[in-house]
Amino acid sequence: MSQTIRAGASKSTSAAAESHDISGKGLKTGQLGLLAVVVLGISTIAPAYTLTGALGPTVNEVGLQLPVIFLIGFIPMILVSLAYRELNADSPDSGTTFTWVTKAFGPWVGWMGGWGLLAANIIVLSNLAGVAVDFFYLFLAQATGSPELADLASNKLLNVATCFVFVALAVWISYRGLHTTKIVQYGLVGFQLLVLGIFVAMAFANWSTSETAVPFSWEWFDVTKVETFGQIAAGISLSIFVYWGWDVCLTVNEETANGKKTAGAAGTLTAVIVLGIYLLVTIATMMFAGVGDTGIGLNNPENHANVFTALASPVMGPFAILMSLAVLSSSAASLQSTFTSPSRSLLAMAHYGALPERFSHMSKKFSTPGFATVAAGVLSAGFYAVMHVISENVLNDTILALGLMICFYYGLTAIACAWYFRNSVFSSVRNFFLRLVCPVLGGVGLFVVFLQTAMDSWDPEFGSGSEIFGVGLVFILGIGILALGAVVMLVQSRMRPGFFRGETIRKDTPALVVPE
Repeated sequence: MSQTIRAGASKSTSAAAESHDISGKGLKTGQLGLLAVVVLGISTIAPAYTLTGALGPTVNEVGLQLPVIFLIGFIPMILVSLAYRELNADSPDSGTTFTWVTKAFGPWVGWMGGWGLLAANIIVLSNLAGVAVDFFYLFLAQATGSPELADLASNKLLNVATCFVFVALAVWISYRGLHTTKIVQYGLVGFQLLVLGIFVAMAFANWSTSETAVPFSWEWFDVTKVETFGQIAAGISLSIFVYWGWDVCLTVNEETANGKKTAGAAGTLTAVIVLGIYLLVTIATMMFAGVGDTGIGLNNPENHANVFTALASPVMGPFAILMSLAVLSSSAASLQSTFTSPSRSLLAMAHYGALPERFSHMSKKFSTPGFATVAAGVLSAGFYAVMHVISENVLNDTILALGLMICFYYGLTAIACAWYFRNSVFSSVRNFFLRLVCPVLGGVGLFVVFLQTAMDSWDPEFGSGSEIFGVGLVFILGIGILALGAVVMLVQSRMRPGFFRGETIRKDTPALVVPE
């Protein structure tokens, strides 16, 4: 019989050390079902926002092989999602990577895994806010017929101020809890998928009328047509970014009905659904626009930052404004739902004594990690403001460096799964594949991409072209943020030695029992 473990908002490190018990953190249980968690996962991935910025750069790397690159990029994602599902079934905990890697490899490696997750989320939150600002003013320009309104996004002071408003709204919704989040996400995600469906249908129906049209070919799925492994790695790195976010489904495992099974199933299902969306949109877009470097061609550098802005009118005609609104709603929805992950990771790290106890403070009214949610908002807004003022190149290169952090903490979690379950992998065929083969293949694949991307980003030509002493800025930012995490970890180890001595989480620590 399942046992519901209820705990207060915080628990002393000494008590945790004595019992070695993974306890609840004060989160409200049973709030979400499978559909709600999948919607939350799709929202975080943000298909409309992601595709409009990823299609052009990926085509630039691999040309007509874009569909097969998305398929190849999906393979490590599905393998890693299976590893997440196994770990969640054993030890459901909102700390996910942090908690699981700590149980597998110890507190030092676990802390760095948690840092990778937090850094990735804070960076992408700042980018989502910036994209929401750009599309907000673009939508106003289209809605009012005043093109000059779109230029307001170029005003740095106004841009940053508007960004703060979007972040504040997202934090407010997140602070009120998953019930409010669920209601908001049903509307935003539903609208986003509806518009993408209309876009795909009209592109398929009218592709032959486009001057840049290319007929569908199964050769688009032939990976041998890609010339170099570097191109494959670059394409996969970009495609990993477009799938990233499904792990939020596991982050809410303590708040999901039958969290041991539902959260893991939702993560895998979300990845599969998003793959289907991407393939449909990609094929329809390629058939209509082609991959040329002029006009509406996907390889036109002027279209790379926002493909749907260039294609909305040719494909959708008078309904083009819906696409701008869909990308706006997509980025705004992801901005709000993405707060779920860092807030609960901060909560877990503080709960187990790896960060200041303040981060474990819960809202008594809404049973949410209130302080951690606000802190994540302040950090993301502050990061965006500083980077936006310093240089657009620095901000863009930071986004490219995001792929390094995603590969790092996803890969680490997958390898942790294989090591954690090493004593049971040969007990059955199922365990052999789901606890050893799939996690190892997924984790090693991501670390290969991590190393390849790191080597490529050493060259200043990777990204904006900015450099420091001849080293590319993308490399410096990506590796530098991970190195900064190591420094912060050393500071925390002096201030909070209990966690780093293994007094709060060990491999033999009993798993949290969540309600069924």
